[in-house]
Amino acid sequence: MNPLEQPSPGAQQVEHHSEAIDTAIERVVSGDKQAYAIIIREYEKKIYTYCYCILKSREGAEDAVQEIFLKAYQNLSRYEKQASLLTWLYKIAYFHCVDLIRKQSRWHRLLSLCKERLSLSAPTYVNYTEQAVNEMLMHLNWEERNILLLRVVEQYSFEEIGKIMGCKPATLRQRFARLRKKLINQRIQEGGAANGEVAERT
Repeated sequence: MNPLEQPSPGAQQVEHHSEAIDTAIERVVSGDKQAYAIIIREYEKKIYTYCYCILKSREGAEDAVQEIFLKAYQNLSRYEKQASLLTWLYKIAYFHCVDLIRKQSRWHRLLSLCKERLSLSAPTYVNYTEQAVNEMLMHLNWEERNILLLRVVEQYSFEEIGKIMGCKPATLRQRFARLRKKLINQRIQEGGAANGEVAERT
């Protein structure tokens, strides 16, 4: 063989590496969970760097990496070799990070709009800051936050929310009214000095 036609040591190394990854994928798909550690060790740093550049948060990126590799593990049987495994992982990472950013954006919008609407309906001596609203929302259960999100942020009608949640619009109106009153009363109670005034007026 012509020496010029022989593959370079670097090319041989890349090919061997690719074969090792392919073998690890086959083992995982066949049920060998331990083999997935090979894939994680190989790509974890690159996926973390990618997530950190998008999310700008070390803790957020670390959490995202765990979720991304979990999703990849659950869907590894669907991986097709038209693209490299790293490219496939980047695709999962991209959509996961975008989803996180959208959720964060919706949460901030919820805080802002709740602050505005609660302030309009609250007594004049109740001051709503974004931090105060955030603390209140964290005490709500998932269903209450969901109603607020759909009604305040997405601005769905109660009829539309009813279709999503499988509830009657009238029931949702009542829940929303109680929820708004609950948030206002909670803020009043946290107001300390304002409690006396509230007691005198009721």
